[in-house]
Amino acid sequence: MDSPQILQFVDEAVCAKTGKHLNNLQRKIIAGILNRKKYSDVAETYGYSSQHVKKASHELLQMLSEVFGEQVKKSNLESVLERQINHNINLGNKNTFKNTNKISYINNCSNPSTPTPDESQPENPDLQEESQNQTKIETIDKLRQFGLSDEQIAEALDLPLEQVKQVDLEE
Repeated sequence: MDSPQILQFVDEAVCAKTGKHLNNLQRKIIAGILNRKKYSDVAETYGYSSQHVKKASHELLQMLSEVFGEQVKKSNLESVLERQINHNINLGNKNTFKNTNKISYINNCSNPSTPTPDESQPENPDLQEESQNQTKIETIDKLRQFGLSDEQIAEALDLPLEQVKQVDLEE
């Protein structure tokens, strides 16, 4: 498999897992690693600072580790991709990636400009606010049990003193 096909495979795997495509720098970093280039060479070739490329590489390798379910480092990227590609080929059309989207050489991702919702946050802002208020109340109660004064609690939680004192009234 040549470099464009490898990059397409990685892009589809990342998109299937995260809903986002690789950006240009990430693609250049992968190509650079596969061509055994140093980060400084990638940075110089494409006009980035070495620090920026190193940071982006670290984040990229972390993301690829999550996508492929094994630790991915600069030193093992090629072998990880080879295993993943062979696994994909051996399973043929029956392959699904992490039981989410079928991987093929057709872009099966939604429009990359569509933001993906943060599923860890409630959709309803009122529920989110209510949850945050409940957490504040529980925290204030716990700090009071430790013997802190309302003034100390307000300072520690960066809340107005009146809001801390209201917790007694709400209960």
